[in-house]
Amino acid sequence: MRSKPNILVTGTPGTGKTTTATALAESTQLKHINIGDLVKDKELHDGWDDELQCHVINEDLVCDELEDIMEGGGIIVDYHGCDFFPERWFDRVIVLRTEISVLYDRLSKRGYSGAKLTNNIECEIFQELLEDAKESYREEIVVEMKSDTVDDMNRNVTAITEWVSSWSSTA
Repeated sequence: MRSKPNILVTGTPGTGKTTTATALAESTQLKHINIGDLVKDKELHDGWDDELQCHVINEDLVCDELEDIMEGGGIIVDYHGCDFFPERWFDRVIVLRTEISVLYDRLSKRGYSGAKLTNNIECEIFQELLEDAKESYREEIVVEMKSDTVDDMNRNVTAITEWVSSWSSTA
């Protein structure tokens, strides 16, 4: 049994995953792993997708890279996908959700356009990542959180930090 929980922070790009996970890591002293950065740094991909302007992640290589780290516990994983990670890795799965107009503005400011912008907006509209999380993990560990404003993010970090504290005291 792990002495500290593992948390997955997921959601459509632009919902505040990295901001939330970074603040959460600072608040809880858990280790934050941004999968996008890990894929780039360790070259855990199968090339570049020109249309979507992103690396084509090699899920097997990512899981192999994380296996030993995750077993030890105390990890916050930050990634927009969730369905390829082993269920046993996570004690809590946070799905961040953002109102469509807010998300559109955030992604546009990042320079998203064309298919990349459309695909991400549709992903949020159709709750694809929430559904993936519910299908991939036990319902009781999946938590949907609103992430429209800085206040929302702060409330989310506080709530998750409180959960981590209570988890640690009962483990």
